[in-house]
Amino acid sequence: MTRDEDKKTHAEITEVDETDLPEGDVLVDVTYSTLNYKDGLAITGKGPVVRSFPMIPGVDFAGVVAESSHGDFKPGDEVILTGWGLGEERWGGYAERARVQGDWLVPLPKGMTLAQAMAVGTAGFTAMLCVMRLEELGLKPENGPVLVTGASGGVGSVAVRLLAGRGFQVSAMTGRVSESSYLNALGASEVIDRAPYGEPGKPLQKGVWAGAVDTVGGQILANVLASARQDGLVAACGLAASMDLPTTVAPFILRNITLAGVESVYTPRHLRLKAWENLARELDAEALERISHTVGLSEVIPAAEKILAGKVRGRLIVDIAA
Repeated sequence: MTRDEDKKTHAEITEVDETDLPEGDVLVDVTYSTLNYKDGLAITGKGPVVRSFPMIPGVDFAGVVAESSHGDFKPGDEVILTGWGLGEERWGGYAERARVQGDWLVPLPKGMTLAQAMAVGTAGFTAMLCVMRLEELGLKPENGPVLVTGASGGVGSVAVRLLAGRGFQVSAMTGRVSESSYLNALGASEVIDRAPYGEPGKPLQKGVWAGAVDTVGGQILANVLASARQDGLVAACGLAASMDLPTTVAPFILRNITLAGVESVYTPRHLRLKAWENLARELDAEALERISHTVGLSEVIPAAEKILAGKVRGRLIVDIAA
């Protein structure tokens, strides 16, 4: 990715010299990356994601260690990297090789392939962090139904599956009700059209949700907060609809609602290891196949437009060799 004198960004597939890779103590042969909403913003230039140019985008990757001077990794080790400024401040995963700091890497969990790791990727990792945060705050299946917004997207799809697998009654909200069979197969007990939630509503509405994972922000999140039950818990991790939050203090001071922010870029290592351990245990091969499909690196640029337009279901794995 480059930026011209008019500050317009341009994305193209080209070749770079390996000596131009940034400094780091581990060199990785990248096999797979993913296409996330943030990647879509970066590639299209529709969001201020990339902070230095030229940039190799891609906020995550999975691959095999080629060289290492880091004590925890040796050549041949299979590893995962999500976050830490990849594709934003540091060259990311859309390349055959990446040089990074070993402290950012986590080992590939046992029983998971590199492709499956990127079927999870940043989005699935974020979904797990949301679920862990809600349960840390005390959410239990017996508390009542849980809502997932943006349910047919990457974070939402994994969140639906994880929550259902943990025994929660999950309602899936989406702008594409045509995806109902897909969401039901992931474990959603009902599918809700997001349209009514996108309109301004009362500051306090009928209490429905014991918990929620919100991936979209904006008016939808405001209505989710307003319709949460007493002592409801909401984990917010995305802004696909808007960065704004047109809400009031009513849900917080009248129903004791908790709004917990979840970010996945600088997650401490011990939480990363726990999250990936959980993901490897809770997402079987059938589930990962259902929520993902693969595109080649050559298809990433047009796919970026599709993910921003809400035309991508679940997770997009990027095969770097294709």
